[in-house]
Amino acid sequence: MTKDLTKGSPAKLIVAFTLPLLIGNIFQQLYNMADTLIVGRTIGPDALAAVGCTGSVMFFIIGFAQGMTSGLSIVVAQRFGAGDEEGVRRSFAMGIVIAGGVTILLTAIAVLLARPVLELMQTPAKIIDDAYSYIVVIYAGIAASVLFNFLSNVLRALGDSRTPLIFLVIASLLNIGLDFVFILGCSMGVSGAAFATVISQAVSGLLCLAYIVKRFPILHIKRGDWRQGKGQMLLHIRLGLPMGFQSSIIAIGTITVQVALNTLGTTAVTAYTAASKIDNLMTMPSMSFGIAMATYTAQNYGANLIKRIQAGVRRCCLIAGSISVLLGLVNIFAGNYLVMAFVGESSQEIVSLSQIMLTINGICYVFLAILFIFRNTIQGLGNSFIPTLSGILELAVRIFAAIVLTSFWGFTGACLANSMAWISAMILLVIGYFVVRRRLLNRPEMAVPRAVFPEGHEE
Repeated sequence: MTKDLTKGSPAKLIVAFTLPLLIGNIFQQLYNMADTLIVGRTIGPDALAAVGCTGSVMFFIIGFAQGMTSGLSIVVAQRFGAGDEEGVRRSFAMGIVIAGGVTILLTAIAVLLARPVLELMQTPAKIIDDAYSYIVVIYAGIAASVLFNFLSNVLRALGDSRTPLIFLVIASLLNIGLDFVFILGCSMGVSGAAFATVISQAVSGLLCLAYIVKRFPILHIKRGDWRQGKGQMLLHIRLGLPMGFQSSIIAIGTITVQVALNTLGTTAVTAYTAASKIDNLMTMPSMSFGIAMATYTAQNYGANLIKRIQAGVRRCCLIAGSISVLLGLVNIFAGNYLVMAFVGESSQEIVSLSQIMLTINGICYVFLAILFIFRNTIQGLGNSFIPTLSGILELAVRIFAAIVLTSFWGFTGACLANSMAWISAMILLVIGYFVVRRRLLNRPEMAVPRAVFPEGHEE
């Protein structure tokens, strides 16, 4: 059930690996989109704003868990690429230990601080109670998110991007069904949407676990695999925690933007929420190609195929960049019609504001695609410093936009935060990639002869 990404056409392998990721990420977005759509059209605009204003603070915690599990799985992919089955099992075991400990800590901190953080963010009084009811349930179910993200990332590290897709489809359909049951049938309000999300994530995680037990003997941990020294733990922490912190650093920037939006009123919050759902969907191809490059790079790095990584990066930039341009045009010319699905045709002020954000972001999607590709490639090479530095740069730019530009240009200034952060981080990551690549190629033991490429696949 594994897939070796060190042999064959780089472009074909990356596209084939990305397609299930893309479909899976789209269905994962349905978790939140279903909540938003059902909440907005059945409970009302204020409830929609309540769910939407939790997005950045929710990503601060959940994003850390997702980034951490991605980092832990990179070691698994590198060991698999090197043909080290014992190393794969030992890395999987270490990942379980670290992910379990971090989950307990994150859950305790997040649940306790949920309400104070919403107050600190100046969440409008009319929506703060609903916002808390939603976010506290999500935080209490962090373990479900970690379970699925860790196990699905490990499956992808071994080249299987199809199975997590199947489980995501099942979970997404379950989530939508539970939304109607809890919100309309049980009158649970926004907390019902949160319970639906957590339960669905738990089901998808348990399905991954059952599948690993049945179909992946390479991940069947032996007693001796648990006995590892501090060196192995530090190796995994060195990749896992910085990638988690990187996601949280970016989230701090989005929280700052959310605070600025909160000061502009409920209409601005609702418009940004509705536009964000469309924006998240449109950026899925770029994110999916980036995730694919992390696994592709890690496996080929483990096999010492550095020049093959270069070929993959070039081809991926061309494919993902072209798709991003097309999706940006959809944003610009059809974004208002997409927003109406969430807020209806009567809320023209909300639709107009949402179109501003979708236009600004759509113009810059190509930069985001390059950012994802280079960030994940560098992480696949085992370098966590440069991606973390790029996250800090994104934070600084978003804070600047939130404080300065919003005060001058209001909603438009807040919307400029994303594009400015993307471009700044992309420049740093591109430079960082070429620096890391040069160092690897100049090391004799890492240099790869041209013969490793199948005929017709060398650039």
